[in-house]
Amino acid sequence: MKRMLSGIKPTGQLHLGNYIGALRHFVENQEDYEMFAFIANLHCITVMQDPEELRNNLRDCVALYLACGLDPKKATIFLQTDVKAHAQLGFIACCHTYLGELNRMTQFKDKQAKGETNLSGGLYTYPSLMAADILLYDADYVPVGEDQKQHVELTRDLAERFNHRYGELFKVPEPLVSKVGARIMSLSDPSKKMSKSDDNDKGCIYLLDDLKVARKKVMSAVTDSLAQVKYDPQNQPGISNLMQIYSSLDNNRSFEEIEKEFEGKGYGDFKRAVADKVCATLEEIQNRYHTILESNLIEETLKDGAHKANAIADAKLKQVQQAIGMEIIQK
Repeated sequence: MKRMLSGIKPTGQLHLGNYIGALRHFVENQEDYEMFAFIANLHCITVMQDPEELRNNLRDCVALYLACGLDPKKATIFLQTDVKAHAQLGFIACCHTYLGELNRMTQFKDKQAKGETNLSGGLYTYPSLMAADILLYDADYVPVGEDQKQHVELTRDLAERFNHRYGELFKVPEPLVSKVGARIMSLSDPSKKMSKSDDNDKGCIYLLDDLKVARKKVMSAVTDSLAQVKYDPQNQPGISNLMQIYSSLDNNRSFEEIEKEFEGKGYGDFKRAVADKVCATLEEIQNRYHTILESNLIEETLKDGAHKANAIADAKLKQVQQAIGMEIIQK
């Protein structure tokens, strides 16, 4: 069975974009792949975090993984910091990454361009750690959004670099980008990705939002004056984004079918239909979430996941360190 790996950075509440772009695909893929899904809590400290808020976000992230349908009997779910090999291979990978490669990474460049100050070294080098996250498990596939493909390309370059210098150490992974829902945009500004760091909270629907709040956000979504439900991201970005959401939550219905369904109808009718789909999805997730919090499933899942992940990661780290000459004692 082919192996797939992905992680989510819990710097805030998980939102609908996370669910559509990542979590629902994890659930689908756990049936066909050996799935490794981790919570990237090393990556989230590249910017300062409130400790109590971070702890709550980590717990919520695991609970929502499970509430969205990830099955710990089918998927290996773990905290990144419970597997120490991530940080160790991360530094080794950083030492094999060129400055020019890191300089081209978009997240750091974007923050610099915005004039942000006090940017950390961790933010600059985290793409090397992300590569290590993937390479530790010899993942065949990495599901990512379009904006994350660059990081998988760096991972592929590093895998080939290691293999060329030291022999066959790593599998070269392939990025998987979903055609529908890969990048859900802000409801208030469809030129920007839906984000938990969005200054305007109206643009982001959180998985734990009150259903009335979520419905209001959909009904207030930015559209246009063309008065037609048509998939046209260039001229109708707001409507096209709502169509992405509607399609994703309705078994990936084609845009042509959606256009036909709402032909001659107003945006109010379309928004109500989208809101119904969103609220039905959130209600189902939230009901499972609250049940999970009242059980011991989170602790059991993380303990079992860390045990399995450590066995694989430690073996790979040992192989790498021996290959590059860092060990003199056979352990």
